[in-house]
Amino acid sequence: MAARLVAFNAAAEAIASLRVIFATFEGGRIAAHLDEYSDANLRFHQRIIELSGCETLRRTADGILIHMRSIRHRTIGEDRRFERSIVDHMQIIEALERRDVELAERLVRDHALALAAHVDANDNDL
Repeated sequence: MAARLVAFNAAAEAIASLRVIFATFEGGRIAAHLDEYSDANLRFHQRIIELSGCETLRRTADGILIHMRSIRHRTIGEDRRFERSIVDHMQIIEALERRDVELAERLVRDHALALAAHVDANDNDL
């Protein structure tokens, strides 16, 4: 829902701020800086929720993101998930920039469900 609201309502400059979050990871620098990437990953998701302008979504997400922080830190390096993560994030940003509401929503949902599936498949380790 947050992605839909961003695609509908956010200023172009606000959407561009999403790219800045990942600027330091260009050129394959993620593997050597997984903790920093994991933090950027969470900032990205928080920023989308913030840009949605929906206080109800923000309050709901704040509670979920507390738990997500530890899960992301633990899973981002598994199976080199960070490689897929950065691609997903760039595709989400591109969909938001194009104001493609349906695609942005689907990409964010698929991105979140991929993490849920990974956690489910590896729950003995978490």
